[in-house]
Amino acid sequence: MAAFRGPKASKVWLWRWRRNPLRRRSDVLEAWIVLVAWALIALGGVLTGLLATQSVENGLARQRAEWHSVPALLNDAVPKSTAPADDADTVWAEVHWTAPDGSPHAGQARVSVGSPAGTPVMVWTDADGRLVTKPPTPSQAQLRAALMGVLVGVSVAGLPFIGGRLVRARMERRRMAQWDEDWQRVGPLWGRKTG
Repeated sequence: MAAFRGPKASKVWLWRWRRNPLRRRSDVLEAWIVLVAWALIALGGVLTGLLATQSVENGLARQRAEWHSVPALLNDAVPKSTAPADDADTVWAEVHWTAPDGSPHAGQARVSVGSPAGTPVMVWTDADGRLVTKPPTPSQAQLRAALMGVLVGVSVAGLPFIGGRLVRARMERRRMAQWDEDWQRVGPLWGRKTG
């Protein structure tokens, strides 16, 4: 009864790597495919996730260093009646400012409802004097970088996972087809009496 283990048999680890007269060449090939796929999943996902995180952190740190706030002036008065139906306290309006090189610039910025013309407003600009959004704080940048790293890492890890599953499924279909061929050959001989 040692050969029969029943439904509660313990799983034999690394059975595809052990010497066994019943081990097929496809079992060894499948073991290598699984090993390579998991190595690519682990290493590829982690490394690309870390690289993406570092890249996003560097980009956001560069934005914090290069972007700066500039005082701008509201071009026209913003009446209280321009507020949207949800009674927001800020709206988009035209403003103008002078860049550090002395060139005049204009654009739209969020201003308080009811502001008179000439009201000072702080806007954020890049090195060329173009309007940009306020750069994220260091903690916001870390969160964004971490989320991007996880997203990229999981995406990259998904490719070898899906590829490995597809290859293994194809190998399984091929193995079943071979078993069907073998049974077609052996099946008719099964009922014969010997002796």
